[in-house]
Amino acid sequence: MSIEVFDGRFSASSWVTSYGDSLVEAAVSTGSTDWNWHSTSWGVVFELAFADQDDWERFRQLLVVQIALDAVPDPVGGLLIYRGRGGSSGTSKPRTTRPFAGAGAVALPMPVAIDDNWTNFDGPADIERRRLLVPAGA
Repeated sequence: MSIEVFDGRFSASSWVTSYGDSLVEAAVSTGSTDWNWHSTSWGVVFELAFADQDDWERFRQLLVVQIALDAVPDPVGGLLIYRGRGGSSGTSKPRTTRPFAGAGAVALPMPVAIDDNWTNFDGPADIERRRLLVPAGA
């Protein structure tokens, strides 16, 4: 899970100074297996890893966590909580393949069926021999 805090009335790094230790202690006490702070140009990202969803829910319900999240620098739009890694990093799971859009989705032409009307071309000996199919009788 990721908690992303944006700069607002004051910087997100000062918010981390005030509430960061309490959040880490709460995460460890509720079963977090890993945690990381990342500074970005727009704020900070707190990444947490829990063994299961129940541990995350217990962490999220703690009073110290609720107080910290209520005190973010921008209370209107300065807080994002979501699954996965934070910031501009991608997900830990690769994307599934999808059909091509546009020209990549065009069907390939059907291969030419070789029947009795086509034979191998055997040109003169001084010309490099290549396997070519030509109409019979040519």
